Amino acid sequence: MSALAAPPVKLEMVDLKRQYQRLKPEIDAAMAEVLAQTAFINGPQVKAFATELAAYLRCNHVVPCANGTDALQIVLMALGLEPGDEVIVPAFNYVATAEVIGLLKLKPVFCEVHPELFTLDLASAEAALTGRTRAIMPVHLFGQCAPMEEVLAFARQHNLYVVEDNAQAIGAEVLVQGQWQRAGTVGTAGTTSFFPSKNLGCMGDGGAVYLNDDALAERIRMMANHGQRQKYSYELIGCNSRLDTLQAALLRVKLQHLPQFTQTRQAAASRYDELLQGLPGLHTPVRAAHSTHVFHQYTLRAEGGQRAALQAHLQAAGIPTMIYYPSPLHLQGAFAYLGYGPGSFPVAERLSGEVFSLPIHSEITEEEVAYIATQVRAFFA
Repeated sequence: MSALAAPPVKLEMVDLKRQYQRLKPEIDAAMAEVLAQTAFINGPQVKAFATELAAYLRCNHVVPCANGTDALQIVLMALGLEPGDEVIVPAFNYVATAEVIGLLKLKPVFCEVHPELFTLDLASAEAALTGRTRAIMPVHLFGQCAPMEEVLAFARQHNLYVVEDNAQAIGAEVLVQGQWQRAGTVGTAGTTSFFPSKNLGCMGDGGAVYLNDDALAERIRMMANHGQRQKYSYELIGCNSRLDTLQAALLRVKLQHLPQFTQTRQAAASRYDELLQGLPGLHTPVRAAHSTHVFHQYTLRAEGGQRAALQAHLQAAGIPTMIYYPSPLHLQGAFAYLGYGPGSFPVAERLSGEVFSLPIHSEITEEEVAYIATQVRAFFA
């Protein structure tokens, strides 16, 4: 690789401007249609998007909602869990999963994660089981799935609900009993976020629940719509959480391009892998045998306390980086009441001190990947 003096373009972690410019004719036409119809809430594009996403995911139902956190909350509400019931969730993870558990007066019970795959460690989850455990929430992190065949067997054995947080792995495939299935469709229910930076992102907030159970799907629809099946007939205590029509129209366009988005991300990740091999203390992402990887993030581990210096070196070269996540959830003040402390989950704590992510998105070019990799290697040289 020949070193470049400067990045080929201004580098972004996710380049939404270039994505919009490439898809502008399709997006603008879709938005214009909604503006002409003026059905901004529950317009026909919302139902059409739900139908098209269900076909893509190969599941029976998609229930759009306002955001990914709402999706998690609505599922837990629909399952009828009682205050004090326990839900197992990984400690190395975004806050939303544990947040909604606590919000509903349930008890989040943290577990460890795999040191190389970053997803739920089943042995730790088994150790967290008590007589109050009612559900487990595997998180498909950075674009790769948790070990769902093992999670499902554990859940069946202990009569637990399985709620998949699939905000970061839409389109990934997971191997269950010899069959490849879409991430988020194999448990009791799956949830996702359409936050703009996601692999399938809108121009604001958005989310969805997807599942195969007809009765639960109907209950989730009601939960998202004030607990009503028919207008002004409130059968349940619900909430107001809906995907607006403009966002649905945009997502319909992007859904058609999602396979290509995924291919670009996977190609960039493979090229990063190739160019970043053999650097001391730097570990590229490990692929799980049970899952494909759609690379919502390209996340490495930098051992030996060198992460901060490496990030500073890259920043000086015009390369942004991000740390997901700088502190595990069990050490956050919001969850101090649970009584965990330093050392409770050493893998999660070590990962929080080592991980960092390089730019990866649907518009990234081989030239940009080569420049970034050259600068990483220059740090170690």
